[in-house]
Amino acid sequence: MNNFSDNTQIKIVSTFPELINNNFKGSTNAICWDRNLEGDFKEIVYKLHLKDNITEVSIEDLLSLQLSKNGQIAREIILNDLKLLSDSGASPSLNLLKSYDRDEELDFISTDVYSYHVDRSPIPTSTFLCTYYGAASDILPNEQAIQQILIPEIREKLQELHNGPEEEFETFLEEYYFDLHYQPMPDAKPINLGLGHLWRLAVDNPQQEVLPCIHRAPKENEGEYRLLLIC
Repeated sequence: MNNFSDNTQIKIVSTFPELINNNFKGSTNAICWDRNLEGDFKEIVYKLHLKDNITEVSIEDLLSLQLSKNGQIAREIILNDLKLLSDSGASPSLNLLKSYDRDEELDFISTDVYSYHVDRSPIPTSTFLCTYYGAASDILPNEQAIQQILIPEIREKLQELHNGPEEEFETFLEEYYFDLHYQPMPDAKPINLGLGHLWRLAVDNPQQEVLPCIHRAPKENEGEYRLLLIC
């Protein structure tokens, strides 16, 4: 049993139309289509072939799998999710994941998807995601995090890295996406998004009326792949 409904950041819905038609407002910047999925998603994961650390799985890949009855149920759920999102104008991608690349170029700021971050878009959009198998992502209430660029010692090092006119510094931070990354407060309480739920997260864009949803990719479970729908 999840505790999503106890959090004002999250709105719970029970259908796909509610997921896409509800507006973010106030402190709510995450909407969850709460589901308890049947089917054997593990079977799908173990019958797919990982080509790189991240492999995009096509509909043809899914349809080519010889599956048990429970595996077929899981496949139909994934295919239906892909169709629902595509029909609504989104561009969903199904990924088989071993791990994401780590950004280790700078040792004083985290800028990969394992760090808490928000998504940004020049047009109105949302981030959709669902973890069918493996470790699931986390979100964080905005008041429990601080932009890394506002932490004095990090900001000072970024100014040294910029080494340019002060009036161009903010543009530099945006250009290299430093402004998208956050550090949790010491007493922060992350919310795990769990398995099977289809989430819609608020994105930073000019028409967005709420704060963007702070989220991160999880550390993968040892020896286990993730099966993730995202767009």
